[in-house]
Amino acid sequence: MQCRHILKFFKVNPSFNIMKRGKYRKAVFALVYAKAEGRVEYLILKRKKHWVGWEFPKGGVEKFETRRRAVKREVKEETGLKILKIKKFHIKGLYNYNKELKDRPGKIGQNYRLFAVEVKKGKVSIDRKEHSGYKWFGFKEAERKLSWPNQKKCLKIVDTWLKYEV
Repeated sequence: MQCRHILKFFKVNPSFNIMKRGKYRKAVFALVYAKAEGRVEYLILKRKKHWVGWEFPKGGVEKFETRRRAVKREVKEETGLKILKIKKFHIKGLYNYNKELKDRPGKIGQNYRLFAVEVKKGKVSIDRKEHSGYKWFGFKEAERKLSWPNQKKCLKIVDTWLKYEV
């Protein structure tokens, strides 16, 4: 009887792989936003490395680097924008990669922490190795564009916080 429940779980959750073994890469999600003319706009990047779709800036934390420092580095590398403010959220998550990534041997996914990063809106200089384009969106458009549910959830958290920020 229990075996049927387990098999049903795997059919409902095909991405769950109990045989997967490895380590998770320490990472940050940097939800980049700018305030302009009384509204908030979010920067969404068009991903081309490892998969194709829309995301906000994110990346791994390097050895001996704090998460806050990783946020600063990733935003600079992926956007070139000037950071005005960084807000750390007590939100964390974990996800598996869809395939083995040659540039991340032994890593099966990432564990991330969420940060909101206010920037001065200006010329965006994307990292052409990872992204093919970018756009600024309001909340609803950004939510529709984002490819992954965990990033949509993070967007909602930051958007709610911004509505009540003093």
